[in-house]
Amino acid sequence: MGQALQERALKVIPAGMWGHQRVAAMPSGYPQFFTGGKGARVTDVDGHEYIDFMCSWGPIILGHQHPEVEEAVAARWNRGDCLNGPTDQVVELAELLVNTIPMADWAMFQKNGCDATTACVTIARAATGKRKLLLARGAYHGAVPWCSPSLVGVTAEDRAHILSFDYNNTESLAHAVAQAGDDLAAILVAPFRHDLGIRQEEPTSEFVTAIRGHCDSTGAALVLDDVRAGFRLDLGGSWEPFGVRPDLAAYSKAIANGHPLAAVVGNDRFREAAGQIFITGSFWYTGAPMAAAIATIRELQKSGGPELIQASGQRLRDGLQEQSLRHGFELTQSGPPAMPLLQFSRDHDARLGAAFCQEALSRGVYMHHRHNMFLSTAHTFEEIDKALEATDSAFSALAKKRKAYE
Repeated sequence: MGQALQERALKVIPAGMWGHQRVAAMPSGYPQFFTGGKGARVTDVDGHEYIDFMCSWGPIILGHQHPEVEEAVAARWNRGDCLNGPTDQVVELAELLVNTIPMADWAMFQKNGCDATTACVTIARAATGKRKLLLARGAYHGAVPWCSPSLVGVTAEDRAHILSFDYNNTESLAHAVAQAGDDLAAILVAPFRHDLGIRQEEPTSEFVTAIRGHCDSTGAALVLDDVRAGFRLDLGGSWEPFGVRPDLAAYSKAIANGHPLAAVVGNDRFREAAGQIFITGSFWYTGAPMAAAIATIRELQKSGGPELIQASGQRLRDGLQEQSLRHGFELTQSGPPAMPLLQFSRDHDARLGAAFCQEALSRGVYMHHRHNMFLSTAHTFEEIDKALEATDSAFSALAKKRKAYE
């Protein structure tokens, strides 16, 4: 059925699919269409079940079809979801975010991550009256012209006020700040470096502190793009452990356990600007995703979600390391254990990584060879151990084909 759907899609959808859901984004032979998910597992349209280490590319943080979340969604649906105005959940969720995230004095909601990052940029420019944005080279902040990783259909004018710096490089950062002069509106940064296909990089305390210092001295907004990592690393914000707080932060992915929602939170300095700009969407006020977010955040608080995910991620990392050495492979594992990236050393074209992921897939484990993966609270130690049984077999099969990749 999967092959037939791909053939049908090619006739009615440009290139068969778009963005990160294109078949080309995954190793050859990966399923493109799915029929369901439960807990830490997904099932494709051909009936194959996999332990899921992509979590829908990040949104699933409690496991697929989490009962408390789905119960809250159903209750809201039964009373109406898309109405003439927001439901009462909009206020309840804003209050919950303000009480959960220490830097937040207010919140507003959107649908996707790039809605939230774009809103942050607009708010920062409105508040400061300035134009320049500083972004780390290679960083991903969304798929709209000002930040898209592709230049197809993008004009030079779309990027006219973007300046770049190297992540974790304070000299490069200072140079970019100097380039912006007195026209710096914001420094927009991810909580750690998670660029596609390269080793993930945790920020240094010096780098984090330097960004805060430059924003304080210039009046620019420090915008933390927590779309990808938000709530997986720390419920208070991914930079809370550093003791450095942004002025504005963007959330999406895990905020509602798979239901479509994004959020911007900010401090009081940017409240007036946030109330003056005009951003909106026909479906930005629907109640069911907000009910899902309330249930998700409360469950994460109750269960200590980030700590559970961290522990399971470390168990996976340790197991993969032991297996790789035993089978004669050298791995590079980077990023937080909750959001790991698995690479083979000296595998510059990622052929070995792709082959390993295919071997794992054939044994019921869904991984990625270039994009960081994601774990959820449904990835119990039992599920991790089952996945490791499959990856051990995958390493063994790969070892027998080693010469084809040398």
